[in-house]
Amino acid sequence: MVGKRIFDIILSFTLLTISLLPMFLLWIITTIALKSNGLFLQTRIGQHGKPFTMYKYKTLFVNQEKTSKWGAFLRKTKIDEFPQLVNILIGNMSFVGPRPDLPGYYDVLEGENRKILKLKPGITSEAALKYVNEEQLLASKENPKQYNDEIIFPDKIKMNLNYYHTRSFLVDLKILLKTVQKLVW
Repeated sequence: MVGKRIFDIILSFTLLTISLLPMFLLWIITTIALKSNGLFLQTRIGQHGKPFTMYKYKTLFVNQEKTSKWGAFLRKTKIDEFPQLVNILIGNMSFVGPRPDLPGYYDVLEGENRKILKLKPGITSEAALKYVNEEQLLASKENPKQYNDEIIFPDKIKMNLNYYHTRSFLVDLKILLKTVQKLVW
């Protein structure tokens, strides 16, 4: 979808241009708050199962599983996702598409489910909106990995396959509007 890519380039470039100074300041604050580089780089699975480096603001203290107060704020407001505008601009991601997952999930799908890999991963999707509080949901479970693997991940696959079969520019705009509404309200 050439139109989708053009939309991604124009919107990501515009947002990066407008937010470059605030993003730089957020990086400095995050670097100071966490006493390490404020950017978090992680390998995720992209389109066609190819790994790529996804950018986020760091939210955890180095060598710890503990989220800082600043990091908790970044996660809650989803500001930690802003550096992914760079991923969109360079073509690793789109605004709308399945959230990129760690190796061992999307890249090992079989059959019909592998169609998800034809999609460029996105910052938002219907599944991302449904599971916007996934971290808290998993924290409340006795076995979070099992709950993710048996309940959440299969539901995300189902929702992302539905997106694969119904995707259009209008569908993307509706998802973007829902995302903005969820973040603002």
